[in-house]
Amino acid sequence: MNTMEQKNVETVTAFIEDVANQHVLENTDQFFIPQMIEAFTDRCFTVDEILVQGEKVIARMFMTAVHASHFAGNPPTGKTVKATQFREFRVIDGEIIEHHGWFDTATLLPQIKA
Repeated sequence: MNTMEQKNVETVTAFIEDVANQHVLENTDQFFIPQMIEAFTDRCFTVDEILVQGEKVIARMFMTAVHASHFAGNPPTGKTVKATQFREFRVIDGEIIEHHGWFDTATLLPQIKA
């Protein structure tokens, strides 16, 4: 990994680990996000793996949260769940200029089924 790519990884990792950015990380273009934000409390994001190629950085992250309200027809369980999220960042000159995110509900739904 070259120095620029290492700096891009450090920029993205710092962004993800900063609690102030949680509201950014919990939003994606997926239609169910408002329900997810309401249903899962005490959200915490951690980096599992990062891939970098030039200005593009892909992060596989985990959201750990408490299932506190109805989600996808499932009543609250009170369980702590762990859901995978993928984020794609574009970093130029040490600044994130674009990012997109996707939650993997296939890792989430089995954890809240009765």
